Amino acid sequence: MAKKILFVDDESDVSAVVTFRLKKAGYEVINAVNGQEALDLAGKVNPDLILLDLRLPIISGEEVCERVKSDERLKNIPVILFTASVDNMEDKVKRTGADDFITKPFDPEQLMQKIKKLIG
Repeated sequence: MAKKILFVDDESDVSAVVTFRLKKAGYEVINAVNGQEALDLAGKVNPDLILLDLRLPIISGEEVCERVKSDERLKNIPVILFTASVDNMEDKVKRTGADDFITKPFDPEQLMQKIKKLIG
């Protein structure tokens, strides 16, 4: 059974490219376009990993990550922050409880390595 990745990004072109790559690598991909949808889906589909953009409408990616990591049912789901900003990313990872981060534009091989490290 394929591992499920909840991919959260409001940019349709980025979402299409990343979703294609993940599916090609054998993962099941569930997409969300804002923070509220991400939280709703995380509780429903119980993903194996969340790939989370920081700049999202409705609820920011940082807040989504903090909520996931403070929820008893979801806290063990690895979260990779996906962002165009490189400023203070180590601090953001620590503050939000995220497991890792990757910057846009991203190296597809680096993304796959980070995912494989966290969920195989």
